[in-house]
Amino acid sequence: MTIKVGDKIPSVTLTQATADGPKPVSTDEFFKGRTVALFAVPGAFTPTCSAKHLPGFKQNAGALKGKGVDEIACISVNDAFVMRAWGEDQAVGEDVAMLADGNGDFAKAIGLQMDGTKFGMGPRSQRYSMVVEDGVVTSLNVEAPGEFKVSSADYMLAAL
Repeated sequence: MTIKVGDKIPSVTLTQATADGPKPVSTDEFFKGRTVALFAVPGAFTPTCSAKHLPGFKQNAGALKGKGVDEIACISVNDAFVMRAWGEDQAVGEDVAMLADGNGDFAKAIGLQMDGTKFGMGPRSQRYSMVVEDGVVTSLNVEAPGEFKVSSADYMLAAL
């Protein structure tokens, strides 16, 4: 079953690379008491994700925060080290939290996992964006396969 507007984010542990090494991140704690703009990509360093998706949220970070977003987070079925390296490559700094869903547990829990085996990628996350307020989904935009329209930062910004 796919998550929908009004649903609570499931309890899952993600990982974030820090200077002290990988750190577990509880979704219960991460989303608690604040508004988070979360976007998911099929893979770090992949073409659309690197050329458009992540850069769009980096470029619009100030505008999103000006509309009430407390945190912007990118999630992918990659390990924390890959997510950190991608964030450094894209110079996101503190503007975007890079969250690793290494085993795809979050993607599975929200029903937005995709099969990327025909591309040599294995199970991954679909491309989407959502706004989460105090752990509850208030906006959800899932892309059709191969598209990049409704999950963009520009689309989210216009809807806020």
